Amino acid sequence: MTNMLRFLTENHYEAGAIILFGIGFLNLLLQDNLIKKFIGLNIMDTAVYLFLVSQGYIAGHTAPIATVGQKALASKFINPIPSGLVLTGIVVSVSVTAFSLALVQRLYKKYGTLSLDKVLVLLKEDKEDESNP
Repeated sequence: MTNMLRFLTENHYEAGAIILFGIGFLNLLLQDNLIKKFIGLNIMDTAVYLFLVSQGYIAGHTAPIATVGQKALASKFINPIPSGLVLTGIVVSVSVTAFSLALVQRLYKKYGTLSLDKVLVLLKEDKEDESNP
């Protein structure tokens, strides 16, 4: 038991990322409302970003910015790749969310509901109506 508590206190960012990912994943699976599903997807994205940032951080090291008059030792800097991945991921996530919400808006205008089950039933009925002239 003490090993588990020590592990959680030493790796609290990773544990938080896992908990957030689980919350987002359950929200994605269990919600019927399309907007709530995309909120769950955004929570999962945030958990991945938190995990990447926690893996890229090294205590006592600084950002890789060389200054004039000081030696630029690679061992004193953190790895900039996770930060770049997180920034890229945030941009992609915002774009996907905007596109998805635009699609949800179109679905709501056409079918009058945000329930995924109802939209699928209405979509199936539309396809049957098109195949039977």
